[in-house]
Amino acid sequence: MIRKARIADARAIHQLLVSYARDGLVLPRSLSDIYEEIRNFYVWEEEETVVGTVCLQVCWEDLAEVRSLAVAAETEGRGIGRQLVEVCLDEAKDLGIKRVFALTYKVAFFAKIGFVEIEKSQLPHKIWGDCMKCAKFPECDETAMSLDILP
Repeated sequence: MIRKARIADARAIHQLLVSYARDGLVLPRSLSDIYEEIRNFYVWEEEETVVGTVCLQVCWEDLAEVRSLAVAAETEGRGIGRQLVEVCLDEAKDLGIKRVFALTYKVAFFAKIGFVEIEKSQLPHKIWGDCMKCAKFPECDETAMSLDILP
């Protein structure tokens, strides 16, 4: 079941993200950052356990980012990640946001949803603030992908 995250989910979200951050697949997020941003998170819950998470971060009036996507290893391959991204896209549409982007190593995954590769230079400089926290900055090897969702 997908639902908006609650305060009680913050530690489970953090644990999912820690494992992905350790492998260099997502930016690390502190527990306090998750608490501050909890309204932007969705979770996938099974039997009262959070097994997936994603965050929709609004960047500007016409742009949002899908970020912090993580699914427990034992549940991979079941479409949980895709459904989490799709709920973010639905929310972006409801908000009137025209374009959603992701910085990712999972190009094929996002391409199946309809995202296309773009040059990072097409994204506003404002989004790079979080990148400065990354150990790979400024030599980012993630791929920027974008999806236009409203005309």
